[in-house]
Amino acid sequence: MTTTGGCYCGEIRYEADGEPVMKGECHCRECQYITGGQANDFMAMPTAGFRYTKGEPKKFKRNDLEHSVTREFCGNCGTHILTRSPALPDAVILKVGTLDDTSLFGQPHVVMQTADAPSFHHIPEGIPSFERFPG
Repeated sequence: MTTTGGCYCGEIRYEADGEPVMKGECHCRECQYITGGQANDFMAMPTAGFRYTKGEPKKFKRNDLEHSVTREFCGNCGTHILTRSPALPDAVILKVGTLDDTSLFGQPHVVMQTADAPSFHHIPEGIPSFERFPG
């Protein structure tokens, strides 16, 4: 399977080959900052099959946090493309909104960090949910 996507303005494009490692929904406070207040729907894809096909993203990593992630985004329009996490070194965590075909996401396999979810967040029923990280 090849998944394609990019940013809002079109300056960044990518392709990701392979099957999703994980499909998730995160409600942590950090993800709320990135999304503008909502949960973060993501699809983790194998790093080996990921490549940028147009443009080069800007990167941000907090140096004051232990095990912080690197966030990659378009420097022109600000679209958050993906996250690279030390907890998932063999995967890139793609933001579902950047997929050309968002229907590929379907629904999350897991919902996490529900302890941080404000009252207006919807926690889907029937999907394994965790107050913090699973496992």
